[in-house]
Amino acid sequence: MDSRLTLEKRVEAEIKSYDGFMGIYLDDFHGNVVKVHADETFETASAIKTLILASLFDEAEKGNASLTDMLKYKEEHIVEGSGVLSALTPGAVLRVIDAATFMIIVSDNIATNMLIDYLGIDTINNCIKRLGCKDTILYNPIHFEQYKRLGTSTPADYASVFIRLAKGELISTGADSQMLEILKQQHYNSMITKDFPPYFMDSDNTDDVLITVASKSGSMDGCRNDGGIVFTPYGPYVIVMFHKQFSDAMYYPGHPAMVFGARVSRMILDQYLALEGRFYQ
Repeated sequence: MDSRLTLEKRVEAEIKSYDGFMGIYLDDFHGNVVKVHADETFETASAIKTLILASLFDEAEKGNASLTDMLKYKEEHIVEGSGVLSALTPGAVLRVIDAATFMIIVSDNIATNMLIDYLGIDTINNCIKRLGCKDTILYNPIHFEQYKRLGTSTPADYASVFIRLAKGELISTGADSQMLEILKQQHYNSMITKDFPPYFMDSDNTDDVLITVASKSGSMDGCRNDGGIVFTPYGPYVIVMFHKQFSDAMYYPGHPAMVFGARVSRMILDQYLALEGRFYQ
């Protein structure tokens, strides 16, 4: 028996009774990669915002955009859903970096449309391809009444972005560091960290936060996704979990995708900590 298959088999056993389809990609940066349906195509929902962020920093690095440019919130940017800018009236002005921060940390849909308008869909998709994400595409701005989808990707593609971010090899060392700091502030942690021991993540009860996560999730009626980098005292690892084909389209904390995703994530964390920074010995 190949012991390297053990974790993969445990993951597959965990999701055997799951009413849905889950794709997983894991990398411990020590040569151990776990893949379950990792090349399957999924709707991205708001996970595509990570690629929009990368495109912004890529364009800024090239001098084609500036993080200090001012963006105007226009009528055409209005969309329902997550975020805070919907509380403002069109005409408000934001710095590009502030719109990008809102796009990630509260998954602001209006800020996302402002950045798509600023960068252009072709620019974003060209950047996505240059970054090596051959199976990832942004189709349109976010307008639920107009478009049925936002983007598509695979767990392998999405994981590759975080793997390169962790190594400082996505855009540049400085740009990657800035993006990681934004991603660490992401508020929607309902899958990767849901079952993590609170003690590990609570600086009020420890001398320091033992685990931090830089991530971006995404949810639409037909998908529930999460992915990012988990930083531990033993080093980082990348985890991506994409979901589709479940029967319950409602949004609530106990959704099966969230429950099974959280179980898998906790299993991975326990394995990584038990082996002091690896998925396999």
